[in-house]
Amino acid sequence: MKAPLHGPEAISGPVVLFDGVCNLCNAAVRFTVRRDPTGRVRFAALQSEAGQRLLARHGLPAASFDSFVLIEGGRIYTQSSAGLRVLRRLRYPWPLLYGFVAVPKPIRDAVYRWIARNRYRWFGQRDACMVPTPELRRRFLD
Repeated sequence: MKAPLHGPEAISGPVVLFDGVCNLCNAAVRFTVRRDPTGRVRFAALQSEAGQRLLARHGLPAASFDSFVLIEGGRIYTQSSAGLRVLRRLRYPWPLLYGFVAVPKPIRDAVYRWIARNRYRWFGQRDACMVPTPELRRRFLD
């Protein structure tokens, strides 16, 4: 029996799964938090118990941490599509970047994968997943 994510079926709003030890990914989470006017976007590190349960629930590989994942409206978005859909939810001018969805997905995802392959070398990594501040704690899944 799966342990609940405080009622994962009842989680409202989008959930972003991110590489918790990646400095670039952690910066993207902080960027999103500061620009999310509704505060509805929730987060979980891919390596966390909550992240692992969500990956399993949606049939995604649990050992691969090279994709940014967005769970929204019961659908899964990864790589560039996930990033663009998150940008669309932020305050102006960031939703304008959603226009890049017009770029063919294979091209967008090739750029995404190139950055993902080099992110540790360019931005570094932590020894452990980010620990959210007390005020951000409510935005992170347990």
